[in-house]
Amino acid sequence: MISTLSGRVTHIGEQSLTLEVAGVGYEVNAPLPLLAEAHSGQSLSLHTYLVVRETELTLYGFFTRDDRQLFEMLLGVNGVGPRLALAILSNLSLKAIRGAVGGKQPEVLSSVSGVGSKTAQKIVLHLADKIAPMDGDGLLPGLHPGDNELLEALTGLGYSVVEAQAAMQSLPDDAPDALEERLKLALRSFSK
Repeated sequence: MISTLSGRVTHIGEQSLTLEVAGVGYEVNAPLPLLAEAHSGQSLSLHTYLVVRETELTLYGFFTRDDRQLFEMLLGVNGVGPRLALAILSNLSLKAIRGAVGGKQPEVLSSVSGVGSKTAQKIVLHLADKIAPMDGDGLLPGLHPGDNELLEALTGLGYSVVEAQAAMQSLPDDAPDALEERLKLALRSFSK
């Protein structure tokens, strides 16, 4: 198995990058936050996971060993393949996933495109004994009863789960309870 790769980024695509190592270019599929931070010419070290199929070899790369381990755990869930696991890591932070699993909130996972409610429940059950929330983890501090609806509304408008969570965290403590008002305040945070 190829555990790590260190080299120079020569190309960045929508879902992958090319990492040149000793004159060989490796195409590495990666989560969107990694692709957003990488730039051509940059020296980069990645923790990798190699998926071997009958007709192809596919590399997946991550900034940290923890991200790679979570990817591997997600692959252990029935119905979750590499592309879906990568989509989850592209849209949710490690902290948000830990919080969703620890707080038994499958709706957070099902907000990722391609993850249905049954799959989200399977993920929460499968990971419950494998990862535990760390201090400060949780989807949102001081979870408001209507925050699940607000998260759905923001992601329905096209914002990623990470963007929606950041907007929700920017809401003042004395924000009104009405969903419409909370949505207006959250949308204002995007213009800042």
